Amino acid sequence: MHIAIFGANGATGRLLTAQALESGYSVTALIRSPKTFPFRERVRVVEGSAFDPIAVANAVVETDAVFTTLGAKSPFRNENVLPRAVPVIVAAMQQSGVHRIIALGSAGALADSLKKQPAWRRFVVQKIIYNTALKWPVREQIAQYQILSSSPLDWTMVLPPMLTNGPAKGSVRIDGEALPHLAHSISRADVAAFMFRQLTNSEWVRQVVYLAE
Repeated sequence: MHIAIFGANGATGRLLTAQALESGYSVTALIRSPKTFPFRERVRVVEGSAFDPIAVANAVVETDAVFTTLGAKSPFRNENVLPRAVPVIVAAMQQSGVHRIIALGSAGALADSLKKQPAWRRFVVQKIIYNTALKWPVREQIAQYQILSSSPLDWTMVLPPMLTNGPAKGSVRIDGEALPHLAHSISRADVAAFMFRQLTNSEWVRQVVYLAE
């Protein structure tokens, strides 16, 4: 299998790249700065931006599936990454006849994501945190969901709470309706492993799926 990864040089993207290579898959990675990418000698690298239709098309061509772990680097300003990049990726996939995309999102992408949390927590997170410190990242994730869900692609959007850099625990709570009760964080390693498994799993096609420890 040949996969394309957008955001391959990020923390979660590197984990996905490593898993794909360990599984014997071919990988194409769209990278802005290939010199900093630890797998550059083992994958097909396309140097460029996810906002550039030509570079994105070059990355997607002749692949079987796409991963994206793209997102804003700073929560404190409007970087507008996903609203610009995701439509370009979707268009390139349609042009190349690639149907499967697995995207990393966040629990704030849907309005009812916290419906299984205590009332006090819903108030603090939705009314305060999502409207202040995480205002711009949440807006980007909402845009990503709207773009993917309105496309004809076989998309899955994985929605975790706060990501940590700890080791994988190997077991996660999974919910298709909302973030699991009192979910707070999950390791990137567990999220990457779950995302990778979706290549051969159709359960969450055209759906969001929440993860938590």
